[in-house]
Amino acid sequence: MTRDNNMTSSSNLFLGVVSGERRRGFADINERASRIAGGLSRLGVKPGDSVCILMRNDIAFLESAYAVMQLGAYAVPVNWHFKPEEITYVIKDSGTKVLIGHADMLYQLRDAIPEGIIALSVEPPPEVLANYKIDRAHLGVPEGVIDLEAWLKQQAPYDGPVLPQPHNMIYTSGTTGSPKGVRRFAPTPEQAAATDRMRAMIYGLKPGARALLPGPMYHSAPNAFGLRGGRLGGVLVIMPRFDPEEFLRIVQDEKIDTIFMVPTMFIRLMKLPAEVRNKYDVSSLRHIIHAAAPCPADVKRAMIDWWGPVIYEFYGSTESGAVTFANSEDALKKPGTVGKISPGAELRFLGDDGEILPQGEIGEIYSRISGNPDFTYHNKPEKRAEIDRDGFITSGDVGYIDADGYVFICDRKRDMVISGGVNIYPAEIESALHAVPGVHDCAVFGIPDEEFGESLMAVIEPQPGVVLDLASVRAQLKVALADYKVPKQIEIQSNLPREDSGKIFKRRLRDPYWAKAGRVI
Repeated sequence: MTRDNNMTSSSNLFLGVVSGERRRGFADINERASRIAGGLSRLGVKPGDSVCILMRNDIAFLESAYAVMQLGAYAVPVNWHFKPEEITYVIKDSGTKVLIGHADMLYQLRDAIPEGIIALSVEPPPEVLANYKIDRAHLGVPEGVIDLEAWLKQQAPYDGPVLPQPHNMIYTSGTTGSPKGVRRFAPTPEQAAATDRMRAMIYGLKPGARALLPGPMYHSAPNAFGLRGGRLGGVLVIMPRFDPEEFLRIVQDEKIDTIFMVPTMFIRLMKLPAEVRNKYDVSSLRHIIHAAAPCPADVKRAMIDWWGPVIYEFYGSTESGAVTFANSEDALKKPGTVGKISPGAELRFLGDDGEILPQGEIGEIYSRISGNPDFTYHNKPEKRAEIDRDGFITSGDVGYIDADGYVFICDRKRDMVISGGVNIYPAEIESALHAVPGVHDCAVFGIPDEEFGESLMAVIEPQPGVVLDLASVRAQLKVALADYKVPKQIEIQSNLPREDSGKIFKRRLRDPYWAKAGRVI
């Protein structure tokens, strides 16, 4: 266990990063990050290069990201739920020189690590081992891989020039095709200052904040929250995995005041028995920000009743940043709103003809934040151009702004499903289904889910005379896809509804489920 000199007899006064029983002070974290940076520099990592990070939430994740940023390079968090072929796609597409990962993940990937990639192995800490089913036989350092701790002892701190630190490059499926790396250009000093001011307002992260991160750092918003929260001189507690009662215990014991959450976490907290919820002191809470998926209005109201007017929401995307912002008063006054337009942001609502629509009319949402450094999709500049109209970009959502300036999201123009805050693109799953013998055609879409907002459903049309076994279909999907991409519900139907073009009419399959739920998103 690493402890800094600022540790006192009261854990509530500790300043640094907490993960499970481990407490590591900021001085230790900065020193380790500097030595990782020095080592990466000697391995040839230069400004603008990429370094992939394949880890669950861990202090070493933060240290590695800080190190890469120190070199003016791009840290690329990889979704560890991905199967080996999905991970190697990101590794190859990002052009990474170095892969830093938990030992068991590198073991699973050992035969798929592209030639020429230097891999550094991190032993999963006790709290990760306690929260995940990890085969202890897979914790050794795979052949051809370097043990990070042994390597780190040989490294001198980075002593090169101070460089602009780019944002981490997050891979997002967005609304079209294979994952795309959102490569934001390194900010100017003015842009960096503007981003800091915006994140201080949106995330509520101020110097000395006692922050809690229960979500995975391979996602965009938790990543930004964690990286900022670890640099403010207070405390950052990272949970290896969200557990509702453990979450409440941490809030109480560490006197947490600032948290990033997703609505699924609210729902799981509300499912706890009242006597469990009420036995924890949450009076320290000051700023709870949530995003990534729609939050049912009744759930939001119940959380405000419990915690008080400390719950905030933003709407945005990895590409756009936070373009709207709502406080608790807004949520109660305008149920279902995602708030008003954030300072510095601009929104346009466009019709199918590309014309700007007036207040109250539903259109595709385009946005920009003038103070944000621009971005491109790594290796896919044409995809960046596809979502741009006069400098405004879209993530495919449609909605409207009312006469009081409140924004509402109504639907998604494209097929992307957001389940528990995770973006899932159905075309990838449909492609995997088409590879299953006996499948003639299929449609994958989102249906209402009480806990996750929406979940995946697949409807399969078999080839004539073929009887499909659903267990076998699921097993074949799990070989090619991360588990969360395997549809929760699968049905077999013949004669699927089709448009005149022959394309499956998904809306006719999808809409009855949403009509029963009384909502469309």
